[in-house]
Amino acid sequence: MKISYPSDLDNFMKEHHLGVGTIGDKERKDIHAVPTRFPRLHASKLWPYLKPLQTVYHGIRVAEYNVRDAFSGKKKRVKAYNRALIAAASPEGDERRTQEKRVFLHPVKFSILAPLYNTPEHFLRDMMDSCVKQTYKNWELCLVDGSDDAHAYVGEVVKSYMEKDDRIRYEKLEKNLGISENTNACIRMSTGDYIALFDHDDVLLPSALYEMMCRIEETGADFLYSDEVTFLDEDIYNIITYHFKPDFAIDNLRANNYICHLTVFSKALQEKVGFFNHDYDGSQDHEMILRLTDAAERIEHIAKVLYLWRAHKNSVSQDINSKTYAIDAGKRAVTDSIARAGMKATVSSSPAFATIYKIDYEITEKPLVSVVIPNKDSLELLANCVDSVLKLSTYENLEILIVENNSETEEIEAYYQLIEQLPQVRVLRYPDGFNYSKINNFAVREAKGEYILFLNNDIEVITENWIEEMLMYAQRDDVGAVGAKLFYGNNSIQHNGVIVGAGPDGIAIHSLAGTKRGDVGYMGRAYYAQDMTAVTAACMLLRRSVFDEVGGFDEDLAVAYNDLDLCLKIRKAGYLNVVNPFAECWHYESISRGYEEKQGNVDRYQKEVAYMKKKWSEVLEAEDPFYNPNLSKMKPWGVGEDA
Repeated sequence: MKISYPSDLDNFMKEHHLGVGTIGDKERKDIHAVPTRFPRLHASKLWPYLKPLQTVYHGIRVAEYNVRDAFSGKKKRVKAYNRALIAAASPEGDERRTQEKRVFLHPVKFSILAPLYNTPEHFLRDMMDSCVKQTYKNWELCLVDGSDDAHAYVGEVVKSYMEKDDRIRYEKLEKNLGISENTNACIRMSTGDYIALFDHDDVLLPSALYEMMCRIEETGADFLYSDEVTFLDEDIYNIITYHFKPDFAIDNLRANNYICHLTVFSKALQEKVGFFNHDYDGSQDHEMILRLTDAAERIEHIAKVLYLWRAHKNSVSQDINSKTYAIDAGKRAVTDSIARAGMKATVSSSPAFATIYKIDYEITEKPLVSVVIPNKDSLELLANCVDSVLKLSTYENLEILIVENNSETEEIEAYYQLIEQLPQVRVLRYPDGFNYSKINNFAVREAKGEYILFLNNDIEVITENWIEEMLMYAQRDDVGAVGAKLFYGNNSIQHNGVIVGAGPDGIAIHSLAGTKRGDVGYMGRAYYAQDMTAVTAACMLLRRSVFDEVGGFDEDLAVAYNDLDLCLKIRKAGYLNVVNPFAECWHYESISRGYEEKQGNVDRYQKEVAYMKKKWSEVLEAEDPFYNPNLSKMKPWGVGEDA
């Protein structure tokens, strides 16, 4: 808003040393830092010339970690974890025989599509062996070969397998048509009921098709996907990435192709949306998955590792920048998908990875936003918060409602009288005892805005367009609440969404809590807008109509979990909740928290925990659909906690 204060208010602020940045911890660093250990050097003109030194430095760091891990025994524990993870989908003995003999009521035939192009022989054999070892037997492997004459062995190897297994089908192309058209040739060859996409240098675990068949029989799903891991070169136990995925989440999918492998879909669904489009080569899977999920009637996620993605020097999984055309194709695919949904947006690469996208939706109107800030005393916190909203925000059509709740100091009353001189600010009086839910419900009734932005008094704005970043999602008909990425003063993340059914009380923990500023987070999650079960009301924007529809805050929850309860009601009403990490704020929670201890309200907190567990028992006992059961319930996004 970039406003100027009246002289008496300005003098008051100076006299009391109030305003933006007065609360901040000295540890706070450059707020625009990119995810790198040396942000200033990375941004300089010298960086491209320092690549050899970068490689040497990386090698030294890897050696350091390897030596440390070797002495700590961590490498052995990780290897054991990796073996157990793979063994879970690699049945042997009686278990394998049970899967092989199972009779399904409605068995389907899978067509595994694997376009070949100059495939190294040992990769090719690994890929084909993994199909032959499937415990579910009703499949065909459709291979279309675009290899050049120097790689004639590809066809010879395939034919040697065909002599032993008539489920393998093969076609040699006169010339390489590109990944999309080669895959389309596989589709035309296929005769199955369902299609499974398979890269020519990867590996399926033995239970992959069996697990898909079980879920199809159970749910009738026409689109399915599994978890996956990436292994390095030859050793499938040398896992370098664990990709434990959420259930279907449209905002996650638009931001990056988190679905990836293993993807299975019905032939009928494919015929409905058409073939792969060669205009998106490099990101053809992402573009196709966006079309398929748009049209699918039932999408199912199998939270098990069924697919091993091989990383090697020429693979996209090792270095996407080796195929830069894929980046632009991905941006176009996402832009087109959003357009099909009737929206306009600009898609760009995020600071984390080139193929993780920042999406800027067109804001269709500039509605009045009512910023609701409850307060008791806390002059320094409140003034810092309000000052940052008024002086840093680029969004102008807003009102600030300060909800005064039994303050006792003369200074805060003097501040109220002065700040109310501004036409954007009103001070509301709530005289009853502290009840966060009642205070905010009261404020919403007094608010004039079409949108409500709940804000703690210990928040300080970082991103000048923070309101626009949240509004672009909150304006969507399918979205309820939108949250921001919040930081403690020490540059660690306090909030990037909420994971339910986790934490010490089994109710909730904050996503990426404790992650340092600039770190990309698990699978890049610190750098893309994503669907979450809940977001914190320390900074939450939503349409007033949604708030009213679900009945506002539950006033039986005076202090704890009222925002989680609100978000669960919003989800129950059919809306998405989104966290946008490009809306950033400081949250000095350590300064203003601790009400249970300070006010002796441990008993109240425990009662509210019990209330939540009774009210939302089914939700809390189930797996959070936007998290993953393979991940830690105590350490957000922790992988292999026992490793």
